[in-house]
Amino acid sequence: MIYQIIKHFHSGLRWLVILFLLTAILSSLYKMLTKSDYSKYDKVLSIASLSTVHLQIILGLLLYFISPKVIFKAESMSNSMLRFFLVEHSILMIISAIAVTIGFRFIKRAPVPYKKHLNTVLFYSASLLIILFSIPWPWKNLGGSWF
Repeated sequence: MIYQIIKHFHSGLRWLVILFLLTAILSSLYKMLTKSDYSKYDKVLSIASLSTVHLQIILGLLLYFISPKVIFKAESMSNSMLRFFLVEHSILMIISAIAVTIGFRFIKRAPVPYKKHLNTVLFYSASLLIILFSIPWPWKNLGGSWF
């Protein structure tokens, strides 16, 4: 029961993660091109992106230890679905969270607005691409769903 609740929340939260990251990237890209200042809106969007990614990681780590799709046996490596959840999805999502976290630190420390926007575009785009690649989309036949 608790597994299903966390799993559905984790699956649904992905859409907020994607939305916040994509919005932050597009906003910063636009502001780079128009040479706009780094505003309070940008800071809030950056923090929202960071926070949702971190919440997603916490939920993912909980699922990692209670999911029937994560089996700690050597045989799991020969099954593409079990290997995906045991190794690939987990490691890539942690790398994605690290990219967002490092990016956020660079954004905070950048001396000029252009650099803040550039860091947002670079680090958050890298994170978003890793996330999109690592999601168990329904067409990957890994037991994933839209929600």
